[in-house]
Amino acid sequence: MAELANCPRCGAVFVQMMRPICQSCYQAEEKDFQTVYTFLKSHKNREASLQEIAASTEVDESIIIKFIREKRLRTSEFPALGYPCERCGTSIQTGHICANCSDELKRELKHHERVEAISSTSKKQEKQPIYYTMDQFKQ
Repeated sequence: MAELANCPRCGAVFVQMMRPICQSCYQAEEKDFQTVYTFLKSHKNREASLQEIAASTEVDESIIIKFIREKRLRTSEFPALGYPCERCGTSIQTGHICANCSDELKRELKHHERVEAISSTSKKQEKQPIYYTMDQFKQ
């Protein structure tokens, strides 16, 4: 369903249907894509890094990263093409974080789960009521 929205790139009000940006920004993005793709089609530029592409084409790195994430630029065709991990900045070709950061987050999560399990066990032991009985029939 169509609704009014502000374009995140230029701030213009537009009717948002399929794209999150206005028509003029979409056309500018398509022009940037064609510029980057034309640059990469050249055999000598296939091994260019993200920074080299941005410097040569004057297209912002964030736009190039967007093209990679949308799979419009395939890292299988351009092996040196990557973007920084959101956590540590290492160059990656898929996802948001690198394998090292992913493993580290998994280890931290497992450690946190163990700590939570231990603390919940100790809380259960503390909250259990203790009943004492007197032996009335003791002689």
